[in-house]
Amino acid sequence: MKKQLISLSVVLCCMAAGTAYAATGCEAKKQDIQQEIAYAREHGNTARLSGLEKALREANEHCTESGLLTERQEKVAEKQRKVEEREQDLRGVEVDGRIKKIEKQKRKLAEAREELEEAKADLNR
Repeated sequence: MKKQLISLSVVLCCMAAGTAYAATGCEAKKQDIQQEIAYAREHGNTARLSGLEKALREANEHCTESGLLTERQEKVAEKQRKVEEREQDLRGVEVDGRIKKIEKQKRKLAEAREELEEAKADLNR
């Protein structure tokens, strides 16, 4: 617990000082979890806090740069499959010509594309 508080303090101090250092990989993942921990503490969300502390322990024990990259690449592939599925769904409803269904599928496709772009951006974090 002390180690986590010290780590969080260091992270917050670096952020407050405006350092140009941008963590990547496992370090960025741990920082994200630590920020969520601080937010959960601030808002008294003990259930979320417990889960986040477990996630931080797991990240500290098991996170590797290669494993994280593989996980992120798999997520990009999954999101790409989702986009392709949504494109196929859109083509199917376009044949029917029903405007409401077409618009609904276009929204779903846009959401899937946005998720894909987010997953791609995470590859570089």
